[in-house]
Amino acid sequence: MIDVLVVDDDVLVARINAAYVAKVSGFRVAATAHSTAEALAVLDGQPVDLILLDHYLPDENGLAAVRELRARGHQCDVMMVTAARDVATVQAAMRHGALQYLVKPFNFAGLRAKLEAYATLRETLANGGEAEQAEVDRIFGVLSAGAVAPDLPKGHSPTTAELVRQVLMAADGPLSAQEIAERAGVSRQTAQRYLKLLERTDRVRLSLRYGETGRPEHRYTWATSPHTG
Repeated sequence: MIDVLVVDDDVLVARINAAYVAKVSGFRVAATAHSTAEALAVLDGQPVDLILLDHYLPDENGLAAVRELRARGHQCDVMMVTAARDVATVQAAMRHGALQYLVKPFNFAGLRAKLEAYATLRETLANGGEAEQAEVDRIFGVLSAGAVAPDLPKGHSPTTAELVRQVLMAADGPLSAQEIAERAGVSRQTAQRYLKLLERTDRVRLSLRYGETGRPEHRYTWATSPHTG
């Protein structure tokens, strides 16, 4: 199980986020906190694997909290979950080692995609040993927000493309457009639109599965790097 500390100054929001975390397989909420001081007290008393960290806290902001927990030797991973969307804060979060950055408001599917991608990253890293380029691409793909954005034509959302990508990367096998839509929290039509785009850029592989009706169902998997086998 992946132990998560949920930190948010709003008690109700913290409770909702904790409920979201508890619904994702393989994750459990170790504790909740509503300030930097409370979060650090929790960390000093018990280890956690991941912190869902708000930026706007009543004592010190989230970035200051990250600096302090690192100074105390805590090596847990951090995912910023905040309404702060200015570029300077996002950039500072990256420089402080935040693995993911989720902007409020978000739905359960958005958080689940981030958590499942994080679980995939942990599983990949737990294997140890040496990594081939495709595996390195996969590791950095999980960490990189908007990894598909450079190839998007006008009118396409990098956020939606990232959700689709993370759903596919976190999947155990090929998924249908409907399954992808449900996990990403978008409509089936939107999922199909982005899947077609990603397939054209060799980022998604398409396969067919024939059911009882004889009509093939399109199934999609993420290609770890463009133009690979």
